[in-house]
Amino acid sequence: MQDTAYGTLLRQPRRALHARIADTLEKQFPDIAEGQPDLLARHCTEAGLIDKAAGLWGKAGLRSLKRSALVEAIEQLRRALGQIATLPGTPALRGEEIRFQVALLNPLMQVKGAPETKTAAERALLLIEQAEALGEPPKDPLLPFRALYGLWLTNVTAFNGDLAREGAAQILAIAEKQRDRDKGMLMLGHRCVAYVFGLTGNFVEARVHYDQAIAPLDDPVEHRPLVTRFAHELRFRSLILWFLGYPEAGLAYTDQALKEARETGPGPASLMAAMDIACFNQLFSGNYATAKALSDEQIALAEEKGAIFWKTQGLLKRANLLALTGNASGAVSMFTSLIPVYRSMGITVSLPWYLSLLARACGELGQFEEAWSYIREAITAVETTKERWYEAEAHRIAGEIALMLPEPDAAKAEACFERALAVARAQQAKSFELRAAMSMARLWRDQGKRDEARELLAPVYGWFTEGFDTPDLKQAKALLDELA
Repeated sequence: MQDTAYGTLLRQPRRALHARIADTLEKQFPDIAEGQPDLLARHCTEAGLIDKAAGLWGKAGLRSLKRSALVEAIEQLRRALGQIATLPGTPALRGEEIRFQVALLNPLMQVKGAPETKTAAERALLLIEQAEALGEPPKDPLLPFRALYGLWLTNVTAFNGDLAREGAAQILAIAEKQRDRDKGMLMLGHRCVAYVFGLTGNFVEARVHYDQAIAPLDDPVEHRPLVTRFAHELRFRSLILWFLGYPEAGLAYTDQALKEARETGPGPASLMAAMDIACFNQLFSGNYATAKALSDEQIALAEEKGAIFWKTQGLLKRANLLALTGNASGAVSMFTSLIPVYRSMGITVSLPWYLSLLARACGELGQFEEAWSYIREAITAVETTKERWYEAEAHRIAGEIALMLPEPDAAKAEACFERALAVARAQQAKSFELRAAMSMARLWRDQGKRDEARELLAPVYGWFTEGFDTPDLKQAKALLDELA
């Protein structure tokens, strides 16, 4: 009956009613008005108080973002921006528009993916440029930095090595100018450069920039705010250490980054990111039970927050786990259903890894046409996007597939293993070099070339100083004992 009565009100009386409700909320129930800005925003919108409503929708969006209500944050921030667009431009409104547009980038990436985030980031940078041309630079110097970071992130998730490298250099250049004002910006700048170096296979330079990024954290008491804001951003350093041949150090850093994300991180988004990298590292280190627990936790949290990006990443790690633990059929089923979802979000980063494991699983099932198709796709992606961190493994897996054929192609396998060894050596990726050396040593062993096999593998294994309890090093030791 109340809804029917409300529906019969003429437009002006209806607006007046909402205006009175909004006024009453603000004056008589200030706690409700402060704690539920979206409620007040709705009444102001219906009352035609658009200027006021826009600010309230923006405030509601920022509050939703703070508690990681991502879908709500997107809706509320977009309502604020839509209303601002209908109002006459003023310096205050232009400032609010920039603030809300930049805030939109984080939830968009997690819920919608790279294309929408890229459009929003480009819009934010345009608004900043226009405001600066009017002599109205943002009061918060972090806003241009965050907008550029958001654009860079889209070129990382939809990986384009050249654009990602260019964007990272821009971010670091801006951060260098602000080094005395905000060390956190400098940390993040080095992190961006390091991340791109890592993804493009330059692990040594990646480590250099990560070490520069973490330098302020050497004094955790003095720089506690930096630890809280940015320590979780340095989580990829753990994988760099693994690639370079320090699996124990990598796992220790993974544990540290995950602990920081749980205890002092900015929120669930950073925790999901830390879980993702931790799962990554546990998979490479052969700790499959731990990897499964992390992926399960990540998927559950992502479902709760509506973070489709992180849910898909967690599910893909689960598919990797199936591939690595002998469930080839389950891995193929998951990969072939998830990769199209991943691509539909405009995301391509890590596809060479996923496609390579999918190819190997197809080979194990005797689906060789599919296996060759997927491994070619993985290697092509490496070349076109310049995402080279898994390049050595893609070639090694191609060699393993050649040996799975009903009539094994030893010559093709040997060529693939040689390529894998060359890439790993060029990248100084000792962990991948060890895997490639083991694959080649097994092939040569089976061909009766036991001395050559031992001479290849022994110095690679002998280089390592840690991680002797990991599966890779245990297998290498067993193979060397067999070849002795």
